[in-house]
Amino acid sequence: MGALRLPSLTSIFTSSSSPVRSPAAILPLKQRLRLPIRRPFSTAEKVVVQELGDGKGKVIDKEKDRVITPRSQDFNAWYLDVIANAELADYGPVRGTMVIRPYGYAIWEAIQEYMNVKFKETGHSNMYFPQFIPYSFIEKEASHVEGFSPELALVTVGGGKELEEKLVVRPTSETIVNHMFTQWIHSYRDLPLMINQWANVTRWEMRTKPFIRTLEFLWQEGHTAHATAEEAEKEAMQMIDIYTKFAYEQAAIPVIAGRKSRVETFAGASTTYTIEAMMGDGKALQAGTSHDLGQNFSRAFGTQFTDENGQRKHVWQTSWAISTRFVGGIIMTHGDDAGLLLPPRLAPVQVVIVPIWKKDNEKTGVLTASSSVKETLQAAGIKVKIDDSDQRTPGWKFNYYEMKGVPLRIEIGPRDVSSGTVVISRRDVPGKQGKVFGISMEPSALGAYVKDKLNEVQSALLERATTFRDSNIVDVYSYDELKEAIAQGKWARGPWSAGDEEELKVKEETGATLRCFPFEQPEGPKKCLMTGNSADEVAMFAKSY
Repeated sequence: MGALRLPSLTSIFTSSSSPVRSPAAILPLKQRLRLPIRRPFSTAEKVVVQELGDGKGKVIDKEKDRVITPRSQDFNAWYLDVIANAELADYGPVRGTMVIRPYGYAIWEAIQEYMNVKFKETGHSNMYFPQFIPYSFIEKEASHVEGFSPELALVTVGGGKELEEKLVVRPTSETIVNHMFTQWIHSYRDLPLMINQWANVTRWEMRTKPFIRTLEFLWQEGHTAHATAEEAEKEAMQMIDIYTKFAYEQAAIPVIAGRKSRVETFAGASTTYTIEAMMGDGKALQAGTSHDLGQNFSRAFGTQFTDENGQRKHVWQTSWAISTRFVGGIIMTHGDDAGLLLPPRLAPVQVVIVPIWKKDNEKTGVLTASSSVKETLQAAGIKVKIDDSDQRTPGWKFNYYEMKGVPLRIEIGPRDVSSGTVVISRRDVPGKQGKVFGISMEPSALGAYVKDKLNEVQSALLERATTFRDSNIVDVYSYDELKEAIAQGKWARGPWSAGDEEELKVKEETGATLRCFPFEQPEGPKKCLMTGNSADEVAMFAKSY
């Protein structure tokens, strides 16, 4: 049987050149027949779907058959299948929007939990700004309005009346933050001012992909004001370092941190720093950014302070953000043909316990032992769940929680109860190789063993992703070598000192962009791969999301 696509997500995140046309007019005929619109991902009903491959309607018993397209066959279809089957998100009624379901949101909460601690440790306070911004604010910083204008969502009517000034639905908050900073900052004693907000953002994207690029997404955005350029630069670097450590230590994603080119710098920033992640299909994902804004916004808004000598000066600023895009990055970095594969430190459920019994007289003993194991693991600070439902077979549960990406599975049957042991399986090591028998239920031993296993999974995921990344980066020394590397789906790393025109030429001719100038640079003299002139740095080029 051909793999079942989930047209509800596939079609809703397909762009169109004319937003006023109906979906039926936009989509190819094959995609017009879709699963029931209100319950597209129900797993408990039989549905007749239009098979995209051969055009034949087939009955799929979704109770038994959770089909995920193989990654190697169609990476995009695989990604959408994982999101649907793992119940991470669903689509909203407006094209290009999504509803984040509880399991997907729990991953975002784990990201928030870690980041909130780091932000507060470094002196930042959480607050909140309105999502409606006067359009005149956006116009004050020239490069900012030029960069964001195509993506703006505008409100022109309120309360049934035409508004005197149209409002922008927050695409980012530098403008409204500066408006308020101007009222709060008067003296050097008011600096530094360092805040963060967790909020939603709206950008009218034409090409959307759930978690990666949607009309609305969730993020944190930090904003700081400083008395000197040096302090602002130090802050921008500090925050990109926090993002880098999070990616490595929590998400097990070996990002490459560096500086954006002038072409790729955030609209309104003097310098943009970035972390770039390699996805499972070889494409780059910009996973987080930190901007040194210089005095661009403070001059546009008149955000000034009186220094110790009584002189009026403009503040120096930063802004920095990561978003729910990171959830998509985790899926595409670690997932496999079985579904989601979550790093333990971000997994909503780190361990699932599956009790196994055949006879009624075995059930009580197995469930009692399972509850005892759960209490032991919870006491050790481990996020654990028991699936003791008797409507599903143990085999179904094994596949289901593998698809949900739960790092460890504990099996407990009558023999295990008799011997006082459990069976533990690792999600990242399939089959018998990942299964260990005879692990003692004794609380101190079991808690320590499971913690060690979770750490092993975390380390293994990072090691695997690092190996994949390194094997797909090619050092290039000429434009022809760059083009060949990109054509093969690799990242190209090479000396670069060419200008904006040459950079845009690379994008036009290869589809790749200059992702960053990595902080880690090779020593020795270099010649630009494009011009042959002397180059101080190597740059990383790749196709990206």
